[in-house]
Parts: sequence; C-alpha cells; structure tokens
Amino acid sequence: MPDSTVPAPLSKARVIALANQKGGVGKTTTTINLGTALAACGKRVLIIDNDPQGNASTGLGISHGQRDVGTYELLFGDAGLEEVSIKTDVPNLDVVTASVDLSGAEVELVGVGRREYRLKDAFARSRIAYDYILIDCPPALGLLTLNALAAADAVMVPLQCEFYALEGLSHLVRTIERVKRAFNPQLDIGGVVLTMYDRRNNLSDMVAADVRGFFGEKVYETMIPRNVRVSEAPSHGKPVLIYDHKSAGAQAYIQLAGEVLKREKKRQLAYG
Repeated sequence: MPDSTVPAPLSKARVIALANQKGGVGKTTTTINLGTALAACGKRVLIIDNDPQGNASTGLGISHGQRDVGTYELLFGDAGLEEVSIKTDVPNLDVVTASVDLSGAEVELVGVGRREYRLKDAFARSRIAYDYILIDCPPALGLLTLNALAAADAVMVPLQCEFYALEGLSHLVRTIERVKRAFNPQLDIGGVVLTMYDRRNNLSDMVAADVRGFFGEKVYETMIPRNVRVSEAPSHGKPVLIYDHKSAGAQAYIQLAGEVLKREKKRQLAYG
C-alpha cells in the first residue's frame, strides 16, 4: 500500500523522472537540455543526477572535484536539497551531482528503512523552492530508479527511434503501473519523447508511428533529431543549447520545453 505518513515536499516543484530501462536512448541528454531550456524560459530548475555513471554532472561541466556531496548524501544522510545542490553555469539551473559512492547505493539501500522513499523523504525535509525537478535515472529498474518514481509526479520516457527501442517498452509501462499501485498513486506517464530521429530513415517514421499509436497524445509532437552537435556538447561540459544554440538539436529541445510548459499550464487549469 502507498505510504502516506510523509508530508508532501515543501517545494512547489513539478518532479519529473526521466526513465527507460534501455540505455543509449537519450535520457541524460534530454534531462540536461530540457532543464536548460526550461531555465532559459525563466523557470527555476534542479537536475538530480541519479545515475552512478554521473553523465548528467559531467555534461553540465561539473568536475569530479566538485562532487563532494550529492545524490548519495541525499539518499543516505539527513541533507536537504539546499545542502547538496550546486549552481551550474546556466542561470536558474542547479544540479545534485552523482559521485562514485552512488555506485554502491543499490546494494546499500536494501538494508535501510523506507528504502523506496529515501528521495521522497529528502524532498520533504528540503526548504528550497524550484519550479521543476528533473531526475536522470540509470538504465535499469532497480532501487535508484524506484526511488525516483516514488518521488515523482510524472515519468518522461525518452525513446530512441530504432526498432530495438520498442522492445521492453511494455515492461516499462507495467513497472510504472506497479509502482503507481504500490508506492505512488499520483504517478503517471507525463510524456514520451522520440529521440535520435532521422528523417532520411524510413524506420524512424515507422517507430514514431507505432509509438504514437500506442501512447496517443502522451507522445510529444517535438522529435529530437540525430544531430552531431548534440553528441559533441557533453565532451565540452555544456548543454547543446549553450554549445550551439542554432543547431537543430538545440532548437528541438527549445520546442520540447515549450510543449512541456504548455501541457503543465493545461494540467493546472484542469486540476487547479
């Protein structure tokens, strides 16, 4: 049964977990660049790097020497977001980094109390307000991802426009439904983002059509193209919107942010 003993987070943030158990589909890239685009729109954004690989931290230009505290301390300590978040070079955008300590968190979480709610509990004890909190999840449906799903308002699913990306999608949907029943009744699939779209490849169009047929309006109209500038940007420690804001990839993420904000406005009007 869902645990209702923990108060809701004091932050007004809309918490979105970016999840897909398949790797290489653009979760981290989407987290970084959607966060940057929302920040550019004047929203106060926090990215939580919940992946032991720490790619979101690297992609935002945070060196390993700057990762003294981060997601691990959030999960296992008494720290709040204000104690572990650090500013990035992007105005309005903060990050909670992933350090090497996070690699052992899956095993360590097994033996702690309220292991599924550690991230939710951390939000509840925080006193800092954001408009959006984006959680970059690892490519696995373990306890780190479960913590993100238990704490989130919605899941965003980045999906690569390739045949194998469709495999396991039904498993992810079933997992989200189980988490909803057992840990977080408010959880919903907020949207599906089609990534690495190649207009020259008929398979991309076929995959996009299949996904839209399955998820309907959950799929964002914006598709993120396969773009070399998007691939280059992380090696420079910059979001593509900073690295080359005129590139097709950067423009796509700006459009995606617009869709996210439009949907959020519609949701607020519907639910008050």
